[in-house]
Amino acid sequence: MNDQPELEFTGERFTPECVREIAYEHWHRYAWAGRQVNGLEVLDAACGEGYGSHLLGHSARRVTGVDIDSGAIAHARSRYARPNIRFECADCTQLPLDDDSVDAVVSFETLEHLEAQDRLLAEFRRVLRPDGFLLLSSPDRQTYSDETGYNNPFHVRELYRDELESLLGRHFPASQLFGQKLMFVSAVWRLNGAAAADWLTATGDGVVSGNQPLVKPLYFMAAAAAAPEFLPAGHALSLYSDDEESVYQHYNEEIRKHIRAGELLAERDAEIAELKARLARES
Repeated sequence: MNDQPELEFTGERFTPECVREIAYEHWHRYAWAGRQVNGLEVLDAACGEGYGSHLLGHSARRVTGVDIDSGAIAHARSRYARPNIRFECADCTQLPLDDDSVDAVVSFETLEHLEAQDRLLAEFRRVLRPDGFLLLSSPDRQTYSDETGYNNPFHVRELYRDELESLLGRHFPASQLFGQKLMFVSAVWRLNGAAAADWLTATGDGVVSGNQPLVKPLYFMAAAAAAPEFLPAGHALSLYSDDEESVYQHYNEEIRKHIRAGELLAERDAEIAELKARLARES
């Protein structure tokens, strides 16, 4: 990736300069997908500014990123130029690809932006080879909107779980759902031996995978006994949170306070500027 100006963040699509929750959510999806497309020919449908295609390109044999926004495609071509990645400007319901031409289709945060969802999945099925697969994401309308009262102005049609399952079933005979959620948890992991987990850590060189996190533990915990056979088996990985997600609630409250403080400072600065201008006119 070369040094190119950032693509403006409007709220409609993610850009890699975003931080905190939205960054974890979006980067995790592509890091997860990257583990499954090793050596394959991949379509990144609705690729946006191209960061996901770039990440997939580290493991895939070839990636084609498609987006309807010509500005995003121009940016992607400039910022993420690599021999095994190409970007095309097109409508994802009318893909510029031949039948049976890719091994995998990756399309994250796309469905909810379209009304023609059946047409989209039919097009994905058309370009996929018979043994190919689709990886997509879609917000759960129940938890994303209904329970929060949030109305994303860029979403055209969000789906409940049964609606998503029905949509998938009309185009793909087999499917498996996964859940994704950013959570604040306390983690306890085994330091010796293989852990039953796939730890994905973003570094300056890409995504590193291992059976241990790259972060260092803040505390050590130990089990001790008179002989190895007496040690408790336990799990290689244990996660803890509470049902009220209290840490997350506190975090959101603090963020709201900071946002409001910024708004108050902006209002104060505007008032001071107006007073200065008034004094200048009267003097």
